[in-house]
Amino acid sequence: MSGHSKWSTIKHKKAAKDAKRGKLFSKLIKEITVAAKMGGGDINANPRLRTAVTTARSSSLPIDNIDRAIKKGTGELEGVSYDEITYEGYGPGGAAVLVMAMTDNRNRTVSEIRNMFGRFGGSMGAAGCVGWMFSKRGVITVDKHAADEERLMDLALEAGADDVTDDGDAFTVTTAPDAFEKVKEALDKAGIATASAAVSMVPANTLLLTGTQAEQTLKLVEELEDHDDVQDVASNFDIPQEELERLSAA
Repeated sequence: MSGHSKWSTIKHKKAAKDAKRGKLFSKLIKEITVAAKMGGGDINANPRLRTAVTTARSSSLPIDNIDRAIKKGTGELEGVSYDEITYEGYGPGGAAVLVMAMTDNRNRTVSEIRNMFGRFGGSMGAAGCVGWMFSKRGVITVDKHAADEERLMDLALEAGADDVTDDGDAFTVTTAPDAFEKVKEALDKAGIATASAAVSMVPANTLLLTGTQAEQTLKLVEELEDHDDVQDVASNFDIPQEELERLSAA
């Protein structure tokens, strides 16, 4: 599990308790709307929509919000049209950074994202400069107090997961994107609570960062994730657990 994944899990837990929950819901709604627009409103016939709804439900997005988002995507309700864009670049310590965005104004968004990279000592790069380092994977984290490792592994692997790893205070279940919903559903049916669950871009390798570079990279990623047009951020940074928790609490 990369440092960014660990940091995202810490932030996910915090989001359930603070004002950023509203911003998380906005991003989930936007993804559902775009997924429905591209592939239709039938969850059973639209894998992307099915994944978006599964992720939204795991984050406690109300059913009414999900239904309205689908209807906006299919045109049953009036909604905004968004373009999907991926920006690529490097953090202040050289870590690869992928920024997945949805925007109704490309010029505004690229200018603001570029400014963020520069403000924290990073730089935007050309399309493809770091994207090759990442692959789309289902990532489910389970706190250790929520499940026995052997039982979790048996359930997850039987449902189609690729691997279950011990990452300190949590287990990480990784899946192929098309197996994500089935594995998540199997854990839900077994009564195993998940700390976070989403299909994300996962790096093939990581870059260790400490000190000022680690701090500035986290600030960059956090500000990018907080941007209204940004749906998700992926990075290959790795930061020692103790330092990661200290910086995340700051």
